[in-house]
Amino acid sequence: MFRPLSHPDFGTDPLFLPSVTPPPIPTPVVRQSLFQRLRTRTSMLARGGVNANNELQVGLLPQPGWSRRNYHFMRRVLLPSLWQRRSGESQQPDLTHPDCPGKFQVTWIGHASFLIQTGGTNILVDPNWAHWLTVVKRLRHPGMSLNHLPRIDVVLITHAHHDHLHMRTLRRISTGQPIVVPHGVGKLVSRAGFGQVIEMERWQELEIAGLRITFTPSKHWGARHIHDVHRGFGGFLIKNSHGRTVYHCGDSAYFEGFAEIGAHSPIDLALLPIGAYEAMSGREVHMNPEEALAAFRDLGATHMAPMHYGTFPLGGEPVHEPLVRFKEGALSLGYDKQISILTEGAPCVF
Repeated sequence: MFRPLSHPDFGTDPLFLPSVTPPPIPTPVVRQSLFQRLRTRTSMLARGGVNANNELQVGLLPQPGWSRRNYHFMRRVLLPSLWQRRSGESQQPDLTHPDCPGKFQVTWIGHASFLIQTGGTNILVDPNWAHWLTVVKRLRHPGMSLNHLPRIDVVLITHAHHDHLHMRTLRRISTGQPIVVPHGVGKLVSRAGFGQVIEMERWQELEIAGLRITFTPSKHWGARHIHDVHRGFGGFLIKNSHGRTVYHCGDSAYFEGFAEIGAHSPIDLALLPIGAYEAMSGREVHMNPEEALAAFRDLGATHMAPMHYGTFPLGGEPVHEPLVRFKEGALSLGYDKQISILTEGAPCVF
């Protein structure tokens, strides 16, 4: 026999029972089947590696003259570098956090690798201590030994290319801390020893280790091999609790989006690439020094430090050329007071 529920205010009259809101129906997680994923990737490869949903993704198809450029690179850059002695030396810097509240202490490891410290938090961006990238030799020693690193609180990876995501380095520095990567890159680092793998989309923001991290767009591509063109790529705005911001560009060709990034947050220090601009494929995937200075202007940043030059010979230009052109360009534009040429292993406060 049916018995209505009682209520202290309305007795047992079923007409006055309080309304009960049913629990929300969970939204089903839609997962692509293996066939759908293969079809998506095949479609992207058929378009030359271009993602129809990302106008900033550079395609994979080489431009005319790629065989000549490859011969030039092999003969004039790669082969001579194999016999070149590594320069520089690993330092043992004082990595005590700066006394000035809100400041960033930035130490260049080499290439695109940085140790960024602020407010007691230690961040590594694109850590790479490799002496070789397959047949490409590292020409300058890392700025410090891995053993000299402080406790690392969070690791940021801009994209999956081997010179930015170096698995052997990641396995050595992982101690259960979180790692932040672009979308589609998480699986690559899921077994590297990190406690949490966080994937980010463009313009997504994240609060972590007392910092606000924003994943910014870039004009590049994210495939680690050839078939995996679905992987994301970009840069990071790193804002501390005092509102100061460091911007790590990752890899990028010049594009109009730098102004939008600068409008999103005032930037105290921009870390911008200046090398590997004579790509063997002929594609526009990296900035030359003059374009990096134009990006600095568009960002409206207070200071700039160049990166992605002198460590690994990845472009057809002479290894010494990017920094020479950069210094000349900065001087001609009157930016010399805003530019900091970092030395590997030497901390600088911004």
